Amino acid sequence: QVQLVESGGGLVQAGGSLRLSCAASGGILSSSAMAWFRQAPGKEREFVAAIRRSGGSTDYADSVKGRFTISRDNAKNTVYLQMNSLKPEDTAIYYCAARVPAYAYRSYSNPADFTAWGQGTQVTVSS
Repeated sequence: QVQLVESGGGLVQAGGSLRLSCAASGGILSSSAMAWFRQAPGKEREFVAAIRRSGGSTDYADSVKGRFTISRDNAKNTVYLQMNSLKPEDTAIYYCAARVPAYAYRSYSNPADFTAWGQGTQVTVSS
């Protein structure tokens, strides 16, 4: 069974940076398409960023494009989300998600596409 564990959340001032990590168990990362989602209080879970199983291509929500960067290190079974120029509206619980199996070069961004989820990590951006 795939297990995902997020870390790196916290409290940061507007304009600051955080790096989230998602550790995947079972050596499945190289077989997975990965993504980050977030959910703010009273709102639905929304797509943030995704990285394809092969080739390293990435996709971003318009709201984070140019500020966030998703990356993966298959040797460490870890996916990262580097978040720069944070805004108060980025405040949410951030979730890591994996899809196994996944087409090598297909982008996945719908929550229903993913087969495993982490428990989430809180990110709070103060103004």
